[in-house]
Order: sequence, then structure tokens, then C-alpha cells
Amino acid sequence: MYNILTLNKIAKIGTSRLGEDYAVGDSIANPDAILVRSASMHEYEMPESLLAIARAGAGVNNIPLDDCAKKGIVVFNTPGANANAVKELVIMGLLISSRKVLNGIEWAKTLKGNGDAVGKMVEKGKSQFAGPEIKGKKLGVVGLGAIGILVANAAKSLGMEVLGYDPFLSVDAALKLSTGVKHVTSLDDIYANSDYITVHVPLNADTKQMINAESIAKMKDGVRILNYSRDGLVNSADVLAGIKSGKISAYVTDFATDDILGEEGVIAMPHLGASTPESEDNCAVMAADEVKNYLENGNIVNSVNYPNASMARTGDVRYCILHKNAPKLLSKILEVIGSTGANVENMDNKSRGEYAYTLVDTTGADADAAAIEAVEGVIRVRVIK
Repeated sequence: MYNILTLNKIAKIGTSRLGEDYAVGDSIANPDAILVRSASMHEYEMPESLLAIARAGAGVNNIPLDDCAKKGIVVFNTPGANANAVKELVIMGLLISSRKVLNGIEWAKTLKGNGDAVGKMVEKGKSQFAGPEIKGKKLGVVGLGAIGILVANAAKSLGMEVLGYDPFLSVDAALKLSTGVKHVTSLDDIYANSDYITVHVPLNADTKQMINAESIAKMKDGVRILNYSRDGLVNSADVLAGIKSGKISAYVTDFATDDILGEEGVIAMPHLGASTPESEDNCAVMAADEVKNYLENGNIVNSVNYPNASMARTGDVRYCILHKNAPKLLSKILEVIGSTGANVENMDNKSRGEYAYTLVDTTGADADAAAIEAVEGVIRVRVIK
């Protein structure tokens, strides 16, 4: 029996996939895994029993990744599960950043009570809400992951010229891009040529406040900026200054913060990117599947703090070994396994930065898990039979 703790409401379509061998709830003690959405875990005391955390969503800023890695707790996310939901909101953001639809709707409400005169008042006042079409304009997409690719392709189909920037663009991702999307190798190309810029990158030391006075100065006059990724990617004060100077025509963001609310030229949404029933279902299903596969088979798919590694079961016993990525450590681990008479049938070893993960399938004698864990550099060992 596996114990799964939920720190947020997780769609039943996901938790039901775990099956009868799983106890799932928000008051589970000694959990083997945790399913979480937005709840902060930075102050959470990780129990000794905890093997995995699955974030039902892409961002993992609410989870202490390094601390988990040091304790041998694998953290998963669900990349792409909410990509379509965010893409649709970004396309809407492009449109409302150009056409002053929201302002027009609010103005139209003020005409209530004018009876037959409303029609004439509308015709007289509508010119103040005019705005350009997006067709034929240039969109710069910064970050070509699951969401960025969908946005780029959708914008291309709407008649926009699309520039994409991603220094880590994978072959698989590149194959998903519309042939009409131009991949550029410099952010300056995005800044200098784009009428609209949308940012889809993770928040880290390299990307924090990447939209700032310096980068804004490189942009076209009248640029429209969209941020549906992370609040910290944008220096709000610099964006507001850009709006007041006329450099920026509009800033659309999914992160409503006190400093930008009610400001002219800003459209702030209450983090609605993944707020669709389809997205929540997709994230729940993916998170549950990741946890189930790891607990039952030791396979790691979509981890954010350990390398991905998986293989079909071939032996009688599987050893799942979380360890440091250090020279000769793997040979020491295999030496301990072999010393018991166990025969290695299959093995997969992957590394990610300072951490590594090794799957070993054996037949014959059982190796001593405690002896493997005693090897310097080994963090945690699980045995699956």
C-alpha cells in the first residue's frame, strides 16, 4: 500500500488512476509521495517516508528542489499538460493588447439608461477604442518550450510574422515548430524587430527581470509585451516607465501585483493561465502517472531535480539508486551489488548536474541495500521486487 498526500485539490480523474493499492487524501500520515499544485512547501518538514513530489503544473518555485535532491526526494512537474490553456490566453492577450476591447466594454456600460440615444452615442464614441490588427505584425516568442511552440504556431496561423528565440531548443521541439517561424539566435533580434513580445521561460538567476530598462530600450517604439510565465521575469517599474514614455503601448500579464493594478496601459489578470477544467485534469493525470511509475517501477520521467531514467523490467529485483554524480562511484555501487553474487541483467545510469540516478535489474542473490547506501556519495536506495 502506498500513501499519497495531497496538499491541494487534485482532480479525481488523476488520483483515480493510482488504483486500489494507494491511500490518497489531504491528511495522510507518512506519505510515500505528495501531489501538490500551488501550496508552498518551503517551510514544510519533509517526512523520512517521502520519496517523491509531483507538481500538477509546470512551475516548481513552491518546492525546495535542492533540499529535496539532497534527501533523495524526486520532484516531478507536468510540462505541456496546461500548454494549450495558456496558449489560448496568450492569443487573447495579443488581441486585447491591440484592440481596446476591455476599455470599450467598460465604457459601453456607462451608457445604460440613455434609451434610444445609445446607438448614436456608441457611433460617436467608438473611435477612442480603435486599435491595430495583429495580422502582418511581428511577434517575438522568447522560449520555445511546450507553450512557446503552441503560441508561435497559432500566431503564424493568424497571419503574424513570428520570430522565436531559445538557446536550448531541442530537436524534438524544433520539429514541432511551424516552418514559417523564424528561429533567431539573439534576444536582441527579438527586441529590435518585434511589434509584440511574449515571454515563456522559467524564472531563474539568468532570466530574473530580463525585461528591464536596458532590454526595453532595445525594443521598437510602441511595443506590446506579454508575460504569462512568471512575475519575476519583468521589472514592473521599468515597464511602467516605458508605458508613460510611450515606448510601450501595452503590458499584458497573468500576474496581478499591487504596483501595476489600475495603471494605464496595463492589463493584469489573476493568474488564469491554467484555470481550465481540461488543464487541471491533464496536470492531475500526468502527475499521478509520474508518481505511480516511480513508486512501482523506479522510472523517472519529467523530474526537475534528478535526471530522467527509465527502462523495462528485466530481472527479479530492481535497485533504484539516487547518488552524487562523482567519478568511480558507479563502479563502487556495482562492486557492492556483484559481491553478493547478484547478476546484473540490465542497467541505466543518468546524471544531471551534481546528481545521478542508476537503475539496476538483477537476478540470483539479493544485494544488500544497506551496503549500497553505505557507499560514500549514495543518497538513497530503493529495492523493488
